[in-house]
Parts: sequence; structure tokens; C-alpha cells
Amino acid sequence: MPTTFLIELLDRIRRPWVPLLGAWLLSGCSSLDYYTQLARGQMALLYARQPVQGLIDDPAQPQQLRQRLTLTQQARTFASVALGLPDNGSYRVYADIQRPFVVWNLFATPEFSLQPETHCFPIAGCVAYRGYYQLGRARGAAALLRQQGLDTWVGGVEAYSTLGWFDDPLLNTMLRWDDDRLAALIFHELAHQRLYVPGDTAFNESFASFVEREGLNQWRTRRGLSSQGDDVSERRDALTRLVLDTRERLTRLYASGLPPERMRQAKAETFERMRRDYRALRDREWGGYNRYDAWVEGPMNNAKLLPFGLYDQWVPAFAALFREVGGDWPAFYQRARELGELPLQARTKALESLVANR
Repeated sequence: MPTTFLIELLDRIRRPWVPLLGAWLLSGCSSLDYYTQLARGQMALLYARQPVQGLIDDPAQPQQLRQRLTLTQQARTFASVALGLPDNGSYRVYADIQRPFVVWNLFATPEFSLQPETHCFPIAGCVAYRGYYQLGRARGAAALLRQQGLDTWVGGVEAYSTLGWFDDPLLNTMLRWDDDRLAALIFHELAHQRLYVPGDTAFNESFASFVEREGLNQWRTRRGLSSQGDDVSERRDALTRLVLDTRERLTRLYASGLPPERMRQAKAETFERMRRDYRALRDREWGGYNRYDAWVEGPMNNAKLLPFGLYDQWVPAFAALFREVGGDWPAFYQRARELGELPLQARTKALESLVANR
């Protein structure tokens, strides 16, 4: 048996799989195959976990691994003590999954639309992607969608949250990051456990992104470092604005009623304009900083743009909310939960009001 009684008997495994089993009974063969790979992938992840403290205390483990894990536990404790995030077993266990990503997310849109193909799941609600534990499966599913005329994009994910259903592990995929990004991810994923609204990706990701950013600033301050307002963050935000501007141009194009061939040509021209604008930004303002070159210069389509905006659309609203409560984390979480309980239209209106009044 694995250590710590099979990590508390795989976190009392019967409980989370009840809704998944119900989904299988209500779905066809292709959906059954998809949910089966999800179940197998999650189970493999659970079985691979080991208590972090045991690895830190084991002199036979590589020193670099022990040092990195020690840092994660400092950030993990800070998350609960200082940020009011859940105090549970998540990120106090570790799994080496022997691959660069834990899952690969598949996004898809029509050729002339930025509306994603959505998928609804037990617990998580409806989201704009499907996740696969094997890259080959994700690429195969993407190929089938392209045969239907859809734009597709497959992106690797280094970590995800099970929203508290299991003790989520630190992964080898995360330890190659720098100290700030590693701590930020812990704050982000624990924020999803603190508050999650099924079916509203923009709300959930913006909430977690704000907690991540503010939490990281406070974490850096606690360690005697400057706040995170650095060049990397500014460049990331500039790229996001560039992509969102491109999405707005494409939205207007797709509403124009042009014939398909003309629209297809204009679509390609819009993406090339984005590349030119990026190169100018990189060369004139960033001093040649080229971290995003591969993404920008690679094949481009609607689906590749989908993740942008989901993670930060409402970050300014949550920042305003945090200021309104004087930086008090419990009060912030309570107000955010109240927003999440509103109907979607009222929630959006309240978030827009927070942005306008900041």
C-alpha cells in the first residue's frame, strides 16, 4: 500500500466518482470512452502521490528536489495562514508523472466565429475545452473536429484543481518553474477550491488570477522582495491586450457578411497584422525579449485565441472589490461568494459596475 494509507484511501474515492458514473449511464459510446480516460488519468495521478514532507526528510532524494519542495511548503502554509485559502492536504503531496504536462486541453470554434464549442461536466459545469491525459488522444480528437470544418488548438497544462474533491498534488511539471510562478500556481489553484461557480469560466479564472497576483505580491513582501510589478508581468499583459484587440477585429469581420473566401483571406490578414504588431512591441519596447515568439509565429486560428481574456477579464473588478473591503481576505471572499450566487446577468452587471467605479 502507498504511504499514508493510500493517501487517505485515495481521498475517499467513492464520493467524487458518483456523478461521473451517472454521466456515463446517460451518454453514448464516444462519451463513455472520454470519461473512461478521465477516470484512468485521475486515478493514475492519485496513485503516484507521495507525502511531501517524507521526500524532504529523505536524504536519498536529490538535493534540488528537496529544496524546491521545501519552498512549496512554505508557500503552501502562507496560502492558508496569510491568504485564508483552504487548509487541507492539497499541495502537501507530490507526484512525478514522467511527462511535461498533466493534461492537454482541446479548444475548438467554428471557422468564422470566436464562440467556443462548450462541454458540460459533472461538478465543473460547462467549459470551453475538453481535457485529455494523453497528447495522442487530444490530437486525434482535434483532427476529427477539423474534418467538421472547426478551428482547433491543443495546449498543454502543467496543473489543475479538482476543486477540493481530492488532495491535489504538486507535480514534476510544476517544479521547473521559477519560485514566483510556483508559489503563484499554488495560490491560484487553492483559490479555485475556495470559490468556484459552475459554468462561469471568466468569473472563476479572474477570481483565482486576482488571488494569485495579490497573494504573490504579499508573499514576496513577506520574503523581503519587491512587489510583482515587473517587466515579465507587464509584457504578459501587453501580449494579452494585443490578442484581445485581434479578437475584436475578428469579431467585426465575422459579423460583416463577406463571402467565405473573402472572409478567409481577411482572417489570415488579421492574424498577420497581429504578428507584425507583436514584432514591433518585442523589438521597440521589450528590447528583443522573445519568450512569446514560438506561440505568435506558429499556426494561428480562432481556437488558439480562446484562453486569452478568460483568466483576467474580471481581475480589475476583483481588485476593486479587494480595495473596498480594505484588503481583508475573509471579507473579500464573502463578497466574492455573494457575487457568485447572483444570476449570470446580474453577476456580470455587478462586475462591470466594480470596474467602472474603481
